[in-house]
Amino acid sequence: MIKRELLDELIGHLDQKEISLLVGPRQSGKTTLMFLLREIVKKNGKKSIYLNLDIEADKQYFDSQEKLLQKIKLDIGDSGYLFVDEIQRKEDAGIFLKGLFDMGLPYKWIVSGSGSVELKEKIHESLAGRKRLFELTTLSWSEFVNYKTNYRYETNLLDYFSLEPLKTQGLLEEYMSYGGYPRVVLENRIEEKRKIIAELYQSYLIKDIVDLLGVQKTESFTSLVRIMASQIGKMINIAELSNTLGIHKATINQYLWYMEKTFFITKVTPFFNNIRKEITKTPIYYFTDLGMRNYSLGIFGTPIPISDIGFLFQNYIYHILKKITTNNSFQIHYWRTINKAEVDFIIDKVTETVPIEVKYQKLSKPNLTRSFLSYVSNYKPKKAYVIHLSKEIQIKEIETEVYLIPFFLLPYQQI
Repeated sequence: MIKRELLDELIGHLDQKEISLLVGPRQSGKTTLMFLLREIVKKNGKKSIYLNLDIEADKQYFDSQEKLLQKIKLDIGDSGYLFVDEIQRKEDAGIFLKGLFDMGLPYKWIVSGSGSVELKEKIHESLAGRKRLFELTTLSWSEFVNYKTNYRYETNLLDYFSLEPLKTQGLLEEYMSYGGYPRVVLENRIEEKRKIIAELYQSYLIKDIVDLLGVQKTESFTSLVRIMASQIGKMINIAELSNTLGIHKATINQYLWYMEKTFFITKVTPFFNNIRKEITKTPIYYFTDLGMRNYSLGIFGTPIPISDIGFLFQNYIYHILKKITTNNSFQIHYWRTINKAEVDFIIDKVTETVPIEVKYQKLSKPNLTRSFLSYVSNYKPKKAYVIHLSKEIQIKEIETEVYLIPFFLLPYQQI
């Protein structure tokens, strides 16, 4: 069993009236968490019912609110916990749940679904003020490391990273190669890992893209996925993609939107204040799971190419930053100028910004790029970061405190 960090948050919400809405990529472990929560409910002497809309025998109860309530009352009586899995299979799921919730019945709803919940049923809008959203990703770096080290260093991971730099870097490269899908991580044999990731990719393509979204030209879609996989951390030109693939620009934008809403990729937009000198529209994209990205390119389970590893590391750092900024209003951008000066990430805190440069290198002394210094000179941030593989170094540049820190320290920083 892999311990998931989100479990404690979900347990803490079991006694809240709001619907607990658990979303995330297909096969990221949502159903496993539902079962764990149900076991906790059972141990506390409470009744519960579990229904999965991927199962035809369960789906029939969702023909109407009245029929579902009859089933619930038959199984658990007038109060208890309702676990509903794969809610995206229900048409107008948000309106359906809203009507049940507004009846004020003594039931606690724990509902899960893939990203298509937001995409098609607009459940977030329908349940405004009635739900709390929990997003489960594939395994985070810390979840991955704790599992791979048998939880021996669960309470002192930083000490482990500091004392075992070679093992830490080895784990990082394994994580960047295979990704964090639980089934992939649990399997030790490389060939079986390949079969599992292939199955996950086909499941995503067929269930989310073809069946649910009605995308018929899967060849065009998969070609776009491959191009996006080869372009992580690089600016995406929609017109160029359209010409390369022979697909209309509107279709390209639609496919990219689908990929975002099904937790396949994430878009990062540029930071700018000077419209004349800085790029203002072109986005860059990162993959939600690096194993899936590598599979899309046909390099899953092979040694990471030298030309590729820097961008994979950048993708990895993006997800660390995303987790750090989840519970505040900070936004993650990148910075490029028309003259090609660039900084990998800009944390926009509204009142100030924090530039972050990413280097898959062991820096023994400050090695600030001209682009990084250009941003510092123009914007004069209070602090800035260079994320690398080696030791911690602090320097002063103009009015800015610049911190060179090893990647494993980033999750513990007060950005």
